[in-house]
Amino acid sequence: MDGNHPVAIVGAGLAGALLACYLGRAGQSVVIYEKRPDPRLGPVDRGRSINLALSTRGIHALAEVGVAEEVLTNSVLMRGRMIHAVDGRLTFQPYGKDDNEALHSVSRAGLNRLLIDAAARYPSVRLVFDHRCTGLDLSGGAIEFLDANQAHVTARAAAIIGADGAFSAVRGWMQKRDGFNYRQDYLTHGYKELTIPAAADGRHAMEKNALHIWPRGSFMMIALPNLEGSFTCTLFWPFEGPNSFAALRTEADVLAFFRVQFPDALALLPALAEEFLTNPTGSLVTIRCQPWSIGRAVLVGDACHAVVPFLGQGMNAAFEDCAVLHQCLIDHRWNWQEAYADYERLRKENTDALADLCVDNFIEMRDRVASPLFVVRKRLAVLLHWLLPRWYLPLYTMIEFTRIPYAQAVRRARLQDWIVVTVIGLVGLVAGILLWR
Repeated sequence: MDGNHPVAIVGAGLAGALLACYLGRAGQSVVIYEKRPDPRLGPVDRGRSINLALSTRGIHALAEVGVAEEVLTNSVLMRGRMIHAVDGRLTFQPYGKDDNEALHSVSRAGLNRLLIDAAARYPSVRLVFDHRCTGLDLSGGAIEFLDANQAHVTARAAAIIGADGAFSAVRGWMQKRDGFNYRQDYLTHGYKELTIPAAADGRHAMEKNALHIWPRGSFMMIALPNLEGSFTCTLFWPFEGPNSFAALRTEADVLAFFRVQFPDALALLPALAEEFLTNPTGSLVTIRCQPWSIGRAVLVGDACHAVVPFLGQGMNAAFEDCAVLHQCLIDHRWNWQEAYADYERLRKENTDALADLCVDNFIEMRDRVASPLFVVRKRLAVLLHWLLPRWYLPLYTMIEFTRIPYAQAVRRARLQDWIVVTVIGLVGLVAGILLWR
């Protein structure tokens, strides 16, 4: 590719800023274009995805660019799920056998600012805000923008990286090419965020080191801890129906519903009605597409594989994209076209598998986690993992706490489960024969 022009990253979100760090460390000339104002200069956009769950894949990528320690210092360890029954009973379900198998609750806004600061420290990286992408020449490398004054700006790039989210402008231009496959699937559920503030003494009002879940069958609420003592709650409810966002129109409706369904949380949500009625209701979409690259352009993160948030892997998978693309560039001696092809080959199957797993985990979180049978199965899985750590890895453990490719993890989990069921069946058969005799 044309070495006289920089690499252009469209999108200064989490994936775009991290990839700029990778390329900056490698000495590449990079310009990041972002449609929003500089997030370091303004207030946090509350009400949309304040918390994220950082796990092994994401930590590995952050470590490769030297910021993992700082990120983890500003996170809250979550050792497992705290299940809240309607009657107020609490059940703790650990994620793994020790703190090496735990999630970390991080602020999206705080992490984005940290990564943008990290990218800006590289002399070969330049950040340009208030520039919305309006056109692309995928083969020639020209990119058109509208700036904050609605003036047209044209830039040229040796490579164009679309890191601009689920509704990517870069992908939008790629979709105009013949042979580009695109699919989006919306859940019938949406999400809305609420806040449990810190207690009067500044401490967390619930167990700090847990992801809290209120499973209620067709709907649920979760809460992730923030460093300063608050929790960010997210409601995952149907848009329509009896237990839905549409069903609650007034302050009285909201308070009455929470009094029945989430009584232990009601006293912890002093601004419940105001936040419920004013915070936006977001949609939940899965996006798949192919190919991930055309000409000089390539996609990363949500731009090519947006997933619903029920495994907490959207950010981690996007960070893993950055690590894999960077390694492919090194392996192919910075031949971008060869690296693009290898990157998609390594990632596409795995992100498709992740998309299915995320939807499955939504059903698990809202329906199954409160089941006694589910609890027994989880404890058996943890026991087998503790007894046979090299052989038996629960699927959740492989997804969250290893870097085993997602599709490979699914295949291994199926084989493990088949072996366990077969062994139990044989033991039962032998025991039955012996008792019969």
